[in-house]
Amino acid sequence: MGPGDLTILTSGAADVVPEDALAAKLALGRPLRVKLGLDPTAPAVTLGWAVVLRKLRQFQDAGHTAVLIVGDFTARVGDPSGRSETRRRLTKDEVDGYTETLLDQFRLVLSEERLEIRRNSEWLEPMDMEDILGLTAAYTVARMLERDDFAKRYEAGKPISIMEFIYPLLQGYDSVAVEADVELGGTDQLFNLLVGRELQRDRGQDPQLALTMPLLEGLDGVQKMSQSLGNYVGVNEHGDEQFGKLMSIPDGLIAKYLRLCTPVGAGEVDAIEAGLANGSLHPNGEKRRMARGIVDLYHGPGSGAEAESRFDQVHKQHELPDDVPELPIPADAIRDGKAWLPRVLVGTGLASSNGEARRAVQQGGVRLDGVPLADPEAEFDPAALRGKVLQVGRRRFVRLR
Repeated sequence: MGPGDLTILTSGAADVVPEDALAAKLALGRPLRVKLGLDPTAPAVTLGWAVVLRKLRQFQDAGHTAVLIVGDFTARVGDPSGRSETRRRLTKDEVDGYTETLLDQFRLVLSEERLEIRRNSEWLEPMDMEDILGLTAAYTVARMLERDDFAKRYEAGKPISIMEFIYPLLQGYDSVAVEADVELGGTDQLFNLLVGRELQRDRGQDPQLALTMPLLEGLDGVQKMSQSLGNYVGVNEHGDEQFGKLMSIPDGLIAKYLRLCTPVGAGEVDAIEAGLANGSLHPNGEKRRMARGIVDLYHGPGSGAEAESRFDQVHKQHELPDDVPELPIPADAIRDGKAWLPRVLVGTGLASSNGEARRAVQQGGVRLDGVPLADPEAEFDPAALRGKVLQVGRRRFVRLR
């Protein structure tokens, strides 16, 4: 493997620790085991997750083995990374449900070749108290408090549970279990990745390299992309939805989205960034290019241009799309002879859950024949809904029948 491969594999990375370790790992002359752990705590793979998944794909394309760990056990513990308070614990049923919806989405980014998918319940669930105590003996409280998020909470007098201290040890033990050569993550995961190095060293393994990728801000341009905040784009969302959401990002994020979410080369992104800064390039044109590129990536060449055309049809010409799907009012949305709005939205695919449907209404994003709906618990006579167009956001439409 030549220096060009090293450049590709480290391109866009925020941290490579130790700095010269990847060259030494590549010099081993064998496929490396490159680990990425993702906890199934929500139902969608977002563009934020895809940043590190696409880096994992680069390692696959270079001939290495992607070891994707679905953190079905650690998700029940709760990753404290970047949290200002203790995360709500998820049940096993919740985690299993999310896992099933995520696996196909992972494959939209990763190759089936050189892919190993593991669940960390495989080795963490069988642990007994002696195993856990042995794990906790490998790290001190003082070292844990070196974590920025823990340190801030400690200084502010906010509670930190012992379970949260255990989480980095469990993630680190994943690296021991799969004998990782490299672990990938976002910049907020660097501490956890370094814990993995220590546990591997403690157990006689050659410590893994830690490689982190920048975090991607969501559509609000401020907070990290997150499903709980609703500021995300999902990799399996309809191309029209992706395009429309991407057109809403702040202009200042165009270059970052191009760099982290599209195949556009670093040099070309640098030139675009410079052009946007000096005014020689118009933000709208480059934002459209970015949005087309992302839609093409997940829906095939030409999909981006088609989504752009439909976007303009709705937003510039104020017309309904030609292909508004017609769907019946879902039977399970009708109770006592009335159609309950949240279930109508879920049953027609305009929302993924009752909670998301309510939030969309409360935020003014739901219209019926162009009229905004204000009551998230609204009920309608089914006959009054038939033939009308239900709309969520600016891009999703269903004609009820």
